[in-house]
Amino acid sequence: MYLLFPGRHHLLTRFQHEYLSMLGSEGLWGAMDVNGKALEIQKSIKCLVFAVTSANHHQTRRNPLPLYHRAMMIQDFSSDFPFPSNVIPIEDIGHSENFAEYTIKKIEAESDGRLKLTPENTLIVCSSPVLKLYQELGYRILPIERLPGENEKFVTKQPWQVLETIAKSNLPFNEMDDYANYVHPASKRLWQEYGILSRVRMLFNDKLIGDDGDLTESRDYNTYVREMDEIAELKFNESKEFIRPGRIGDIGCAVGSWIKLATSEPALFESDFYGVEIARKLYDICGQRKENGDFQNTNVFFLRKNAVTGLVFPQSSMKTIHTSSLTHEIESYGDRESLLSFLRNRYEELVVGGVWINRDVVGPENKDQMVYLWLNDSDGQNDLEPKLFAQKADKKKYLDSLSTYGRFFVFQREFRKDQSYQLNYSIVSIEGRNYLHLTLKDACEFLSKKDYTDNWDSEMHESFCFFSFSEWKDIMKQTGFQIMSGSHAYANPWIINKRYVSKAEIYSSDANTPTLSADLISIPFPVTNMLLVGVKQG
Repeated sequence: MYLLFPGRHHLLTRFQHEYLSMLGSEGLWGAMDVNGKALEIQKSIKCLVFAVTSANHHQTRRNPLPLYHRAMMIQDFSSDFPFPSNVIPIEDIGHSENFAEYTIKKIEAESDGRLKLTPENTLIVCSSPVLKLYQELGYRILPIERLPGENEKFVTKQPWQVLETIAKSNLPFNEMDDYANYVHPASKRLWQEYGILSRVRMLFNDKLIGDDGDLTESRDYNTYVREMDEIAELKFNESKEFIRPGRIGDIGCAVGSWIKLATSEPALFESDFYGVEIARKLYDICGQRKENGDFQNTNVFFLRKNAVTGLVFPQSSMKTIHTSSLTHEIESYGDRESLLSFLRNRYEELVVGGVWINRDVVGPENKDQMVYLWLNDSDGQNDLEPKLFAQKADKKKYLDSLSTYGRFFVFQREFRKDQSYQLNYSIVSIEGRNYLHLTLKDACEFLSKKDYTDNWDSEMHESFCFFSFSEWKDIMKQTGFQIMSGSHAYANPWIINKRYVSKAEIYSSDANTPTLSADLISIPFPVTNMLLVGVKQG
Protein backbone atom coordinates (compact mmCIF):
# COMPACT_ATOMS: atom_id res chain seq x y z
CA MET A 1 0.00 0.00 0.00
CA TYR A 2 1.01 3.57 -0.67
CA LEU A 3 0.61 6.31 1.91
CA LEU A 4 -0.07 9.75 0.43
CA PHE A 5 0.73 12.60 2.81
CA PRO A 6 -0.40 15.90 1.22
CA GLY A 7 0.49 19.21 2.84
CA ARG A 8 2.70 22.26 2.68
CA HIS A 9 5.23 20.64 5.05
CA HIS A 10 7.08 23.73 6.27
CA LEU A 11 7.51 22.14 9.69
CA LEU A 12 7.36 18.48 10.67
CA THR A 13 6.48 17.29 14.17
CA ARG A 14 7.52 14.55 16.54
CA PHE A 15 3.95 13.28 16.57
CA GLN A 16 3.89 12.89 12.78
CA HIS A 17 7.08 10.86 12.90
CA GLU A 18 5.81 8.65 15.73
CA TYR A 19 2.51 8.05 13.93
CA LEU A 20 4.14 7.08 10.64
CA SER A 21 6.78 4.96 12.38
CA MET A 22 4.01 3.08 14.19
CA LEU A 23 2.28 2.32 10.89
CA GLY A 24 5.57 0.97 9.58
CA SER A 25 6.43 -1.18 12.57
CA GLU A 26 2.97 -2.41 13.64
CA GLY A 27 1.37 -2.57 10.20
CA LEU A 28 -1.84 -1.12 8.82
CA TRP A 29 -4.13 -3.79 10.26
CA GLY A 30 -6.24 -2.26 13.03
CA ALA A 31 -5.25 1.36 12.37
CA MET A 32 -8.25 3.67 12.79
CA ASP A 33 -9.49 5.66 9.83
CA VAL A 34 -11.11 9.09 10.09
CA ASN A 35 -14.55 7.52 10.59
CA GLY A 36 -13.37 5.44 13.55
CA LYS A 37 -13.32 2.19 11.61
CA ALA A 38 -10.36 -0.17 11.99
CA LEU A 39 -8.50 -1.00 8.79
CA GLU A 40 -8.42 -4.62 7.68
CA ILE A 41 -5.38 -4.33 5.47
CA GLN A 42 -2.60 -6.89 5.72
CA LYS A 43 -0.40 -5.34 3.03
CA SER A 44 2.75 -3.55 4.11
CA ILE A 45 3.61 0.03 3.23
CA LYS A 46 5.27 0.15 -0.17
CA CYS A 47 6.11 3.87 -0.21
CA LEU A 48 5.26 7.09 1.60
CA VAL A 49 4.53 9.89 -0.89
CA PHE A 50 4.83 13.46 0.36
CA ALA A 51 2.75 15.69 -1.92
CA VAL A 52 4.29 19.10 -1.18
CA THR A 53 1.56 21.59 -2.00
CA SER A 54 2.13 25.26 -2.93
CA ALA A 55 5.53 24.06 -4.11
CA ASN A 56 5.94 27.10 -6.35
CA HIS A 57 5.50 29.55 -3.46
CA HIS A 58 7.89 30.76 -0.79
CA GLN A 59 8.73 33.90 1.22
CA THR A 60 5.10 34.31 2.36
CA ARG A 61 3.40 33.76 5.70
CA ARG A 62 1.39 30.89 4.26
CA ASN A 63 4.43 29.40 2.55
CA PRO A 64 7.67 30.63 4.15
CA LEU A 65 10.04 27.87 2.96
CA PRO A 66 11.03 27.17 -0.65
CA LEU A 67 10.50 23.70 -2.07
CA TYR A 68 14.14 22.63 -1.79
CA HIS A 69 14.20 23.34 1.95
CA ARG A 70 11.00 21.39 2.45
CA ALA A 71 12.32 18.46 0.40
CA MET A 72 15.60 18.38 2.37
CA MET A 73 13.67 18.37 5.64
CA ILE A 74 11.34 15.58 4.48
CA GLN A 75 14.21 13.34 3.40
CA ASP A 76 15.93 13.82 6.77
CA PHE A 77 12.61 13.23 8.57
CA SER A 78 12.01 9.98 6.62
CA SER A 79 15.51 8.54 6.81
CA ASP A 80 14.74 6.00 9.57
CA PHE A 81 11.36 4.74 8.31
CA PRO A 82 11.24 1.05 7.32
CA PHE A 83 9.82 2.05 3.91
CA PRO A 84 10.98 4.43 1.17
CA SER A 85 9.62 7.94 0.71
CA ASN A 86 9.15 10.17 -2.33
CA VAL A 87 8.71 13.94 -2.53
CA ILE A 88 6.42 15.21 -5.29
CA PRO A 89 5.96 18.98 -5.82
CA ILE A 90 2.38 20.19 -6.34
CA GLU A 91 2.12 23.79 -7.49
CA ASP A 92 -0.66 26.07 -6.30
CA ILE A 93 -3.71 26.10 -8.57
CA GLY A 94 -5.86 28.30 -6.34
CA HIS A 95 -9.03 27.17 -4.63
CA SER A 96 -10.39 24.21 -6.56
CA GLU A 97 -12.85 21.45 -5.74
CA ASN A 98 -10.75 19.25 -8.06
CA PHE A 99 -7.54 19.76 -6.10
CA ALA A 100 -7.35 16.17 -4.84
CA GLU A 101 -7.90 14.77 -8.32
CA TYR A 102 -5.31 17.18 -9.70
CA THR A 103 -2.80 16.08 -7.03
CA ILE A 104 -3.24 12.41 -7.90
CA LYS A 105 -2.74 13.11 -11.62
CA LYS A 106 0.22 15.38 -10.94
CA ILE A 107 1.93 12.66 -8.89
CA GLU A 108 1.52 10.19 -11.73
CA ALA A 109 2.89 12.69 -14.25
CA GLU A 110 5.83 13.78 -12.07
CA SER A 111 6.82 10.16 -11.44
CA ASP A 112 6.62 9.24 -15.15
CA GLY A 113 3.74 6.90 -14.40
CA ARG A 114 5.58 5.03 -11.66
CA LEU A 115 3.19 6.21 -8.92
CA LYS A 116 -0.39 5.44 -9.88
CA LEU A 117 -2.27 6.09 -6.67
CA THR A 118 -5.79 4.69 -6.57
CA PRO A 119 -8.34 4.17 -3.77
CA GLU A 120 -7.47 0.47 -3.93
CA ASN A 121 -3.72 0.86 -3.37
CA THR A 122 -3.44 4.12 -1.40
CA LEU A 123 -4.34 5.53 2.01
CA ILE A 124 -4.39 9.30 2.55
CA VAL A 125 -2.64 10.66 5.66
CA CYS A 126 -4.38 13.95 6.37
CA SER A 127 -5.98 15.91 9.22
CA SER A 128 -6.97 19.09 7.37
CA PRO A 129 -10.33 19.82 5.68
CA VAL A 130 -8.83 18.82 2.32
CA LEU A 131 -9.35 15.20 3.40
CA LYS A 132 -12.99 15.51 2.27
CA LEU A 133 -11.86 16.02 -1.32
CA TYR A 134 -10.01 12.70 -1.21
CA GLN A 135 -12.97 10.97 0.44
CA GLU A 136 -15.16 12.09 -2.45
CA LEU A 137 -12.78 10.24 -4.77
CA GLY A 138 -13.16 7.05 -2.72
CA TYR A 139 -9.92 7.16 -0.70
CA ARG A 140 -9.78 6.12 2.95
CA ILE A 141 -8.24 8.61 5.34
CA LEU A 142 -5.78 8.08 8.18
CA PRO A 143 -6.46 11.16 10.33
CA ILE A 144 -2.99 11.47 11.98
CA GLU A 145 -3.45 14.43 14.47
CA ARG A 146 -7.23 14.42 14.16
CA LEU A 147 -9.43 12.24 16.37
CA PRO A 148 -11.77 9.93 14.43
CA GLY A 149 -15.35 11.14 14.16
CA GLU A 150 -17.41 13.99 12.78
CA ASN A 151 -16.11 16.69 15.12
CA GLU A 152 -12.84 18.47 14.37
CA LYS A 153 -10.92 17.54 17.50
CA PHE A 154 -7.21 16.87 17.61
CA VAL A 155 -4.96 14.79 19.80
CA THR A 156 -2.09 17.27 19.47
CA LYS A 157 -1.20 20.57 17.85
CA GLN A 158 -1.12 20.65 14.07
CA PRO A 159 2.13 21.74 12.40
CA TRP A 160 0.75 25.12 11.27
CA GLN A 161 -0.23 25.91 14.86
CA VAL A 162 3.27 25.12 16.08
CA LEU A 163 4.81 27.18 13.28
CA GLU A 164 2.63 30.21 14.03
CA THR A 165 3.41 30.02 17.75
CA ILE A 166 7.15 29.94 17.03
CA ALA A 167 6.89 32.73 14.44
CA LYS A 168 4.97 35.06 16.74
CA SER A 169 7.23 34.48 19.76
CA ASN A 170 10.21 36.68 20.57
CA LEU A 171 12.04 33.91 22.42
CA PRO A 172 15.13 32.12 21.06
CA PHE A 173 14.77 28.48 19.98
CA ASN A 174 16.01 26.97 23.22
CA GLU A 175 13.46 28.85 25.34
CA MET A 176 10.31 27.93 23.38
CA ASP A 177 8.23 25.09 24.80
CA ASP A 178 6.46 24.41 21.50
CA TYR A 179 9.78 24.12 19.72
CA ALA A 180 11.20 21.71 22.28
CA ASN A 181 8.07 19.59 22.67
CA TYR A 182 6.56 19.39 19.19
CA VAL A 183 9.16 20.00 16.48
CA HIS A 184 10.92 16.98 14.97
CA PRO A 185 14.76 17.05 14.98
CA ALA A 186 14.80 17.12 11.15
CA SER A 187 12.95 20.42 11.18
CA LYS A 188 15.14 21.73 13.99
CA ARG A 189 18.29 20.96 12.03
CA LEU A 190 17.08 22.66 8.87
CA TRP A 191 15.59 25.69 10.62
CA GLN A 192 18.78 26.29 12.61
CA GLU A 193 21.33 25.58 9.86
CA TYR A 194 19.58 27.83 7.32
CA GLY A 195 18.53 30.65 9.65
CA ILE A 196 14.86 30.11 8.90
CA LEU A 197 13.50 31.39 12.21
CA SER A 198 14.45 35.02 11.55
CA ARG A 199 13.01 34.87 8.03
CA VAL A 200 9.71 33.39 9.22
CA ARG A 201 9.39 35.95 12.02
CA MET A 202 10.03 38.76 9.55
CA LEU A 203 7.21 37.48 7.33
CA PHE A 204 4.75 37.10 10.20
CA ASN A 205 5.56 40.51 11.66
CA ASP A 206 5.42 42.36 8.33
CA LYS A 207 2.23 44.41 8.11
CA LEU A 208 2.93 45.48 4.53
CA ILE A 209 2.28 42.15 2.86
CA GLY A 210 -0.59 39.68 2.99
CA ASP A 211 -0.52 35.96 3.70
CA ASP A 212 0.38 35.19 0.08
CA GLY A 213 3.06 37.83 -0.14
CA ASP A 214 1.32 40.65 -1.98
CA LEU A 215 1.02 44.28 -0.97
CA THR A 216 -2.65 44.39 -1.85
CA GLU A 217 -5.21 41.74 -2.67
CA SER A 218 -7.29 44.16 -4.77
CA ARG A 219 -4.74 44.80 -7.51
CA ASP A 220 -5.38 43.60 -11.07
CA TYR A 221 -1.87 42.39 -11.93
CA ASN A 222 -2.51 42.08 -15.67
CA THR A 223 -3.41 45.77 -15.77
CA TYR A 224 -0.51 46.63 -13.49
CA VAL A 225 2.05 44.78 -15.63
CA ARG A 226 0.79 46.42 -18.80
CA GLU A 227 1.01 49.87 -17.22
CA MET A 228 4.52 49.24 -15.89
CA ASP A 229 5.80 48.07 -19.27
CA GLU A 230 4.22 51.03 -21.04
CA ILE A 231 6.13 53.56 -18.95
CA ALA A 232 9.37 51.57 -18.60
CA GLU A 233 11.21 53.47 -21.33
CA LEU A 234 10.22 56.81 -19.81
CA LYS A 235 11.45 55.70 -16.39
CA PHE A 236 14.73 54.43 -17.77
CA ASN A 237 15.49 57.43 -19.97
CA GLU A 238 14.80 59.73 -17.03
CA SER A 239 17.20 57.88 -14.75
CA LYS A 240 19.95 56.42 -16.94
CA GLU A 241 22.35 59.40 -16.70
CA PHE A 242 22.57 58.82 -12.94
CA ILE A 243 23.29 55.06 -13.09
CA ARG A 244 26.76 54.10 -11.89
CA PRO A 245 28.22 50.84 -13.26
CA GLY A 246 28.86 47.95 -10.92
CA ARG A 247 26.28 46.25 -8.73
CA ILE A 248 22.93 47.72 -9.74
CA GLY A 249 19.71 46.96 -7.87
CA ASP A 250 16.11 47.70 -8.81
CA ILE A 251 13.90 47.39 -5.73
CA GLY A 252 10.24 46.88 -6.51
CA CYS A 253 11.27 45.82 -10.00
CA ALA A 254 7.74 44.68 -10.97
CA VAL A 255 8.30 42.60 -14.13
CA GLY A 256 11.93 43.62 -14.67
CA SER A 257 11.27 46.19 -17.41
CA TRP A 258 13.79 48.76 -16.11
CA ILE A 259 16.49 46.11 -15.76
CA LYS A 260 15.74 44.86 -19.28
CA LEU A 261 16.48 48.30 -20.69
CA ALA A 262 19.54 48.77 -18.47
CA THR A 263 21.11 45.51 -19.69
CA SER A 264 21.05 46.84 -23.25
CA GLU A 265 23.29 49.81 -22.36
CA PRO A 266 26.91 49.24 -23.53
CA ALA A 267 28.27 51.28 -20.61
CA LEU A 268 26.67 48.84 -18.17
CA PHE A 269 27.79 45.64 -19.90
CA GLU A 270 30.15 44.64 -17.07
CA SER A 271 27.56 45.33 -14.36
CA ASP A 272 25.57 42.85 -12.29
CA PHE A 273 21.83 43.47 -11.98
CA TYR A 274 19.62 42.53 -9.05
CA GLY A 275 15.85 42.83 -9.19
CA VAL A 276 13.97 42.71 -5.90
CA GLU A 277 10.23 42.05 -5.89
CA ILE A 278 8.01 41.02 -2.96
CA ALA A 279 4.75 40.49 -4.89
CA ARG A 280 4.64 36.79 -5.70
CA LYS A 281 2.96 37.08 -9.10
CA LEU A 282 5.38 39.72 -10.34
CA TYR A 283 8.39 37.80 -9.02
CA ASP A 284 7.25 34.73 -10.93
CA ILE A 285 6.98 36.78 -14.14
CA CYS A 286 10.55 38.05 -13.64
CA GLY A 287 11.80 34.48 -13.44
CA GLN A 288 9.92 33.55 -16.57
CA ARG A 289 11.35 36.51 -18.49
CA LYS A 290 14.85 35.47 -17.48
CA GLU A 291 14.19 31.94 -18.73
CA ASN A 292 12.93 33.44 -22.00
CA GLY A 293 16.21 35.31 -22.50
CA ASP A 294 14.68 38.79 -22.27
CA PHE A 295 17.80 40.30 -20.68
CA GLN A 296 20.93 41.03 -22.72
CA ASN A 297 23.21 40.53 -19.72
CA THR A 298 23.44 37.06 -18.20
CA ASN A 299 24.30 38.48 -14.78
CA VAL A 300 20.70 39.25 -13.87
CA PHE A 301 19.36 37.90 -10.59
CA PHE A 302 15.94 38.19 -8.99
CA LEU A 303 15.36 38.13 -5.24
CA ARG A 304 12.12 37.84 -3.32
CA LYS A 305 12.82 39.97 -0.26
CA ASN A 306 11.21 42.72 1.79
CA ALA A 307 13.21 45.93 1.56
CA VAL A 308 11.40 47.61 4.46
CA THR A 309 12.18 45.26 7.29
CA GLY A 310 15.88 44.90 6.56
CA LEU A 311 18.70 45.04 4.05
CA VAL A 312 18.13 43.24 0.75
CA PHE A 313 21.74 43.73 -0.37
CA PRO A 314 24.93 43.38 1.70
CA GLN A 315 26.01 46.47 3.56
CA SER A 316 28.11 48.90 1.48
CA SER A 317 27.88 46.75 -1.66
CA MET A 318 25.77 48.63 -4.25
CA LYS A 319 26.82 51.29 -6.75
CA THR A 320 23.26 52.08 -7.86
CA ILE A 321 19.85 51.43 -6.34
CA HIS A 322 16.76 52.31 -8.36
CA THR A 323 13.16 52.50 -7.14
CA SER A 324 10.10 53.65 -9.01
CA SER A 325 6.54 54.13 -7.75
CA LEU A 326 7.48 52.35 -4.54
CA THR A 327 8.06 54.76 -1.67
CA HIS A 328 4.46 56.00 -1.71
CA GLU A 329 3.26 52.39 -1.35
CA ILE A 330 5.44 51.90 1.72
CA GLU A 331 3.98 55.03 3.32
CA SER A 332 0.46 53.99 2.30
CA TYR A 333 0.43 50.33 3.30
CA GLY A 334 2.81 50.67 6.22
CA ASP A 335 3.44 53.86 8.15
CA ARG A 336 5.94 56.68 8.42
CA GLU A 337 8.44 54.60 10.39
CA SER A 338 8.33 51.94 7.66
CA LEU A 339 9.25 54.59 5.10
CA LEU A 340 12.09 55.98 7.22
CA SER A 341 13.39 52.44 7.77
CA PHE A 342 13.37 51.94 4.01
CA LEU A 343 15.47 55.08 3.52
CA ARG A 344 17.99 54.02 6.16
CA ASN A 345 18.32 50.55 4.63
CA ARG A 346 19.11 51.96 1.19
CA TYR A 347 21.76 54.25 2.64
CA GLU A 348 23.40 51.29 4.40
CA GLU A 349 23.48 49.20 1.20
CA LEU A 350 25.29 51.78 -0.94
CA VAL A 351 29.05 52.12 -1.21
CA VAL A 352 30.46 55.59 -0.59
CA GLY A 353 29.64 57.53 -3.75
CA GLY A 354 26.81 55.16 -4.63
CA VAL A 355 23.46 56.59 -5.69
CA TRP A 356 19.82 55.91 -4.93
CA ILE A 357 17.55 56.96 -7.80
CA ASN A 358 14.01 57.36 -6.52
CA ARG A 359 11.28 58.12 -9.03
CA ASP A 360 7.81 58.50 -7.56
CA VAL A 361 4.73 60.65 -7.19
CA VAL A 362 4.99 63.77 -5.06
CA GLY A 363 2.76 66.33 -3.37
CA PRO A 364 2.57 70.08 -4.03
CA GLU A 365 4.65 72.49 -1.97
CA ASN A 366 1.71 74.36 -0.46
CA LYS A 367 -0.34 71.30 0.42
CA ASP A 368 -2.58 72.98 2.99
CA GLN A 369 -3.61 75.90 0.79
CA MET A 370 -7.39 76.07 0.37
CA VAL A 371 -8.36 76.07 -3.30
CA TYR A 372 -11.45 75.99 -5.47
CA LEU A 373 -11.57 72.90 -7.69
CA TRP A 374 -13.84 72.85 -10.73
CA LEU A 375 -14.58 69.40 -12.12
CA ASN A 376 -16.29 68.57 -15.40
CA ASP A 377 -19.87 67.50 -14.72
CA SER A 378 -20.87 66.95 -18.37
CA ASP A 379 -18.51 64.07 -19.28
CA GLY A 380 -20.67 61.40 -17.64
CA GLN A 381 -23.47 60.78 -15.20
CA ASN A 382 -23.82 62.73 -11.96
CA ASP A 383 -25.12 59.89 -9.82
CA LEU A 384 -24.07 60.92 -6.32
CA GLU A 385 -25.84 58.20 -4.31
CA PRO A 386 -23.50 55.74 -2.51
CA LYS A 387 -23.53 52.25 -4.01
CA LEU A 388 -22.10 48.85 -3.12
CA PHE A 389 -20.83 46.32 -5.66
CA ALA A 390 -20.21 42.60 -5.25
CA GLN A 391 -18.04 42.39 -8.35
CA LYS A 392 -15.01 44.48 -9.22
CA ALA A 393 -16.05 44.67 -12.88
CA ASP A 394 -19.43 46.13 -11.92
CA LYS A 395 -17.78 48.84 -9.86
CA LYS A 396 -15.42 49.72 -12.70
CA LYS A 397 -18.35 49.98 -15.10
CA TYR A 398 -20.14 52.30 -12.68
CA LEU A 399 -17.07 54.49 -12.12
CA ASP A 400 -16.45 54.75 -15.86
CA SER A 401 -20.03 55.94 -16.34
CA LEU A 402 -19.63 58.86 -13.92
CA SER A 403 -18.60 62.38 -14.75
CA THR A 404 -15.35 63.66 -13.28
CA TYR A 405 -17.46 65.62 -10.80
CA GLY A 406 -19.54 62.56 -9.89
CA ARG A 407 -16.45 60.40 -9.43
CA PHE A 408 -15.08 62.82 -6.83
CA PHE A 409 -17.83 61.92 -4.36
CA VAL A 410 -17.01 58.20 -4.57
CA PHE A 411 -13.37 59.15 -3.95
CA GLN A 412 -14.27 61.39 -1.02
CA ARG A 413 -16.16 58.56 0.69
CA GLU A 414 -13.56 55.84 0.07
CA PHE A 415 -10.12 57.47 0.09
CA ARG A 416 -8.08 55.91 2.91
CA LYS A 417 -11.23 55.09 4.84
CA ASP A 418 -9.40 52.18 6.50
CA GLN A 419 -7.07 54.78 8.00
CA SER A 420 -10.07 56.92 9.06
CA TYR A 421 -8.99 59.72 6.75
CA GLN A 422 -11.44 62.62 6.55
CA LEU A 423 -11.51 64.50 3.26
CA ASN A 424 -13.31 67.72 4.13
CA TYR A 425 -14.83 69.88 1.43
CA SER A 426 -17.69 72.25 0.72
CA ILE A 427 -19.49 73.07 -2.50
CA VAL A 428 -19.39 76.71 -3.55
CA SER A 429 -21.57 77.94 -6.40
CA ILE A 430 -20.21 80.94 -8.33
CA GLU A 431 -22.16 82.30 -11.28
CA GLY A 432 -23.90 78.98 -11.84
CA ARG A 433 -20.74 76.90 -11.66
CA ASN A 434 -20.00 74.50 -8.79
CA TYR A 435 -16.56 74.46 -7.17
CA LEU A 436 -15.21 72.16 -4.47
CA HIS A 437 -13.51 74.12 -1.68
CA LEU A 438 -10.78 71.89 -0.22
CA THR A 439 -7.05 71.69 0.37
CA LEU A 440 -4.68 71.58 -2.58
CA LYS A 441 -3.36 68.27 -1.22
CA ASP A 442 -6.79 66.63 -1.34
CA ALA A 443 -7.44 68.09 -4.79
CA CYS A 444 -4.19 66.56 -6.03
CA GLU A 445 -4.92 63.21 -4.40
CA PHE A 446 -8.19 63.01 -6.32
CA LEU A 447 -6.80 64.20 -9.65
CA SER A 448 -3.94 61.71 -9.45
CA LYS A 449 -6.25 58.74 -8.91
CA LYS A 450 -9.52 59.52 -10.68
CA ASP A 451 -8.64 57.53 -13.81
CA TYR A 452 -7.51 54.30 -12.11
CA THR A 453 -10.88 52.56 -12.29
CA ASP A 454 -9.26 49.16 -12.99
CA ASN A 455 -7.59 49.19 -9.58
CA TRP A 456 -9.84 51.65 -7.79
CA ASP A 457 -10.01 49.84 -4.44
CA SER A 458 -6.23 49.43 -4.37
CA GLU A 459 -5.66 53.09 -5.24
CA MET A 460 -7.99 54.17 -2.43
CA HIS A 461 -5.37 52.90 0.03
CA GLU A 462 -2.56 54.94 -1.47
CA SER A 463 -1.44 58.44 -0.60
CA PHE A 464 0.61 60.30 -3.22
CA CYS A 465 0.92 63.72 -1.60
CA PHE A 466 2.20 63.03 1.92
CA PHE A 467 5.53 64.79 1.15
CA SER A 468 6.29 67.78 -1.04
CA PHE A 469 9.57 67.74 -2.97
CA SER A 470 11.28 70.00 -0.43
CA GLU A 471 10.10 67.72 2.39
CA TRP A 472 11.48 64.73 0.50
CA LYS A 473 14.88 66.42 0.15
CA ASP A 474 14.94 67.29 3.84
CA ILE A 475 14.20 63.74 4.94
CA MET A 476 16.85 62.36 2.57
CA LYS A 477 19.46 64.76 3.98
CA GLN A 478 18.52 63.73 7.52
CA THR A 479 19.21 60.12 6.51
CA GLY A 480 22.69 61.09 5.30
CA PHE A 481 22.24 61.56 1.56
CA GLN A 482 23.48 64.49 -0.47
CA ILE A 483 20.97 65.50 -3.15
CA MET A 484 22.38 65.41 -6.67
CA SER A 485 21.83 68.29 -9.05
CA GLY A 486 19.35 67.19 -11.66
CA SER A 487 16.89 66.04 -9.01
CA HIS A 488 13.59 67.75 -9.65
CA ALA A 489 9.83 67.67 -9.30
CA TYR A 490 7.66 68.24 -12.35
CA ALA A 491 4.15 68.17 -13.72
CA ASN A 492 4.07 65.20 -16.09
CA PRO A 493 2.93 66.63 -19.45
CA TRP A 494 1.15 63.43 -20.47
CA ILE A 495 -0.86 63.36 -17.23
CA ILE A 496 -1.70 67.04 -17.47
CA ASN A 497 -2.78 66.94 -21.11
CA LYS A 498 -4.52 63.55 -21.12
CA ARG A 499 -6.12 63.48 -17.68
CA TYR A 500 -6.41 67.00 -16.25
CA VAL A 501 -7.05 69.43 -19.12
CA SER A 502 -10.80 69.85 -19.76
CA LYS A 503 -11.51 67.68 -16.72
CA ALA A 504 -10.46 70.02 -13.92
CA GLU A 505 -9.38 73.56 -13.10
CA ILE A 506 -7.83 74.87 -9.88
CA TYR A 507 -8.28 78.37 -8.49
CA SER A 508 -7.32 80.40 -5.46
CA SER A 509 -8.98 83.59 -4.29
CA ASP A 510 -8.03 86.67 -2.33
CA ALA A 511 -11.67 87.06 -1.33
CA ASN A 512 -12.83 85.40 1.86
CA THR A 513 -16.05 84.37 0.14
CA PRO A 514 -15.77 84.70 -3.64
CA THR A 515 -19.08 85.38 -5.39
CA LEU A 516 -17.90 86.26 -8.90
CA SER A 517 -15.74 84.41 -11.41
CA ALA A 518 -13.50 87.46 -11.36
CA ASP A 519 -12.74 86.69 -7.70
CA LEU A 520 -11.00 83.47 -8.73
CA ILE A 521 -7.31 83.27 -9.66
CA SER A 522 -6.30 80.38 -11.91
CA ILE A 523 -3.53 78.12 -10.54
CA PRO A 524 -1.35 75.95 -12.81
CA PHE A 525 -1.69 72.24 -12.22
CA PRO A 526 0.82 71.27 -9.49
CA VAL A 527 3.70 68.84 -9.79
CA THR A 528 2.81 65.17 -10.14
CA ASN A 529 6.16 63.35 -10.09
CA MET A 530 9.72 63.64 -8.89
CA LEU A 531 13.14 62.28 -9.73
CA LEU A 532 15.18 62.38 -6.54
CA VAL A 533 18.78 61.16 -6.59
CA GLY A 534 20.71 60.81 -3.35
CA VAL A 535 24.46 60.17 -3.05
CA LYS A 536 26.03 58.41 -0.08
CA GLN A 537 28.81 60.58 1.29
CA GLY A 538 31.99 59.30 2.94
